[in-house]
Amino acid sequence: MDILTSQVIIEWFKNLQNKICSALEHLDGLGKFHQDKWTRPEGGGGRTRIIQGEHIEKGGVNFSAVHGDMPEVVAKELGLPANEFLATGVSIVLHPSSPMVPIIHMNVRYFETKHGHWWFGGGIDLTPHIIYEDDTQFFHQGLKDACDTFYDGAYQEYKERADNYFYIPHRSETRGVGGIFFDRINSDIGHDKSQCWKFVQAVGSSFLPLYSEIFNRRYTMPHDANHKQWQLVRRGRYVEFNLVYDKGTKFGLQTNGRIESILMSLPPQVEYHYNYAAQREYEVNTQNLLKKDIDWVNYR
Repeated sequence: MDILTSQVIIEWFKNLQNKICSALEHLDGLGKFHQDKWTRPEGGGGRTRIIQGEHIEKGGVNFSAVHGDMPEVVAKELGLPANEFLATGVSIVLHPSSPMVPIIHMNVRYFETKHGHWWFGGGIDLTPHIIYEDDTQFFHQGLKDACDTFYDGAYQEYKERADNYFYIPHRSETRGVGGIFFDRINSDIGHDKSQCWKFVQAVGSSFLPLYSEIFNRRYTMPHDANHKQWQLVRRGRYVEFNLVYDKGTKFGLQTNGRIESILMSLPPQVEYHYNYAAQREYEVNTQNLLKKDIDWVNYR
């Protein structure tokens, strides 16, 4: 029987990064990932990989494993005594060239302290510039399948968390069509470490089949200048969430993380227009579906 250690988890995350980068290069056709290896002075480091290709305008697939003394501000926020910590995971954001293909984000992570605290976190969410209901239903069904391997009701619980987390209060809209989001899953919810880990692996492994299918459905669709402008406006909403509300961004800055890796989630181009209002049918339809609590699995 394998012993689940932090090193086993780290190696699996490294391998996940490798698999996803290789598949995305094949999906793009021309783009290749550029890698920066970096070290954190306080302990640990990572591999930042960025692709700027033909169909993926900008994408990042990051691996990190950092450790050391926990900053006081982080200990206070987590409700833990200050002590040594380890945090590792893989984080992905893809901004496609085509406005018909959605932005996608995934994060799977593990955290532990010297005093014995541990938990897993992560999730996947989809941010279409133009919402296609069949793509969204397919996406959510795939996430439900992964959650069903964990426990009954996990999908609904983690979907609700995603709806609430990926929400832009000052716009009264969700960032996209949601997905799943979970944090601090450990033995406190009645599952041992190996069960929690298998679930995180299922989530991480679902990324490629889900996104590849949606990407292949949409990347050759024709589009015009109006579609592109709408894409840039929607990217602006993505930026607003990541800079104002995203906890991962805040944690990275609080732990003296590598700034280029932290901000790799931002798109290369955005547009901000004063008091922009949705005009065309696909804009209005998309805007009307940026809401919490839509049952996408059973959507008709």
